[in-house]
Amino acid sequence: MDFKGFDHPGGPGGGGTRSVKVMIAGGFGTGKTTMVRSVSDIKPLTTEETLTQASAADDHLIGVADKTETTVSLDFGKIGLNESLMLYLFGTPGQERFWFLWNGLFKGALGAVVLVDTRRLASSFRAIEEMERQNVPFVVALNVFPDSKDYPVEEIRDALDIAEHIPVVACDARDRASSRDVLVALIRHLKDRSSVALEPR
Repeated sequence: MDFKGFDHPGGPGGGGTRSVKVMIAGGFGTGKTTMVRSVSDIKPLTTEETLTQASAADDHLIGVADKTETTVSLDFGKIGLNESLMLYLFGTPGQERFWFLWNGLFKGALGAVVLVDTRRLASSFRAIEEMERQNVPFVVALNVFPDSKDYPVEEIRDALDIAEHIPVVACDARDRASSRDVLVALIRHLKDRSSVALEPR
């Protein structure tokens, strides 16, 4: 797949490697840190801390009772999709008390992946609202957990109230190839948006 030029539509191709900032967002426990870890070409930077009884009132563990750590700032990794495109991945914290960090993290982002746990759809509502508020193009990635039910994509789209043009893909955030496919889907979405923007009206 040719990725050149998608971030500067209509501009010259140029040489060298393009660097693009991509957000990995979603609710608490949807697999953001797992995705950054699985797909990064480098050892990722993570800021996970152990969940304690003191945080029980803030970190709602319904559906993720086995979770023992949580991101308190950000996760960072990078992946080269080919010789001309490098993605810098920034994973957001999922808990409400850290949402104030999101504005700074989203600065300069070209696009985002919103990870969704179909067992807890409501946990990702805020992430989707934030994409729309900041006008950040995004794809929705349904992270498949062992006990997840298989819902038709249109049901998920309706439940999340997202537009038809926004891609919805299934993935396993633990798997490098699956996570990479999600990022490729995002780049395709960005290229499609750029092409539409350049069409004569």
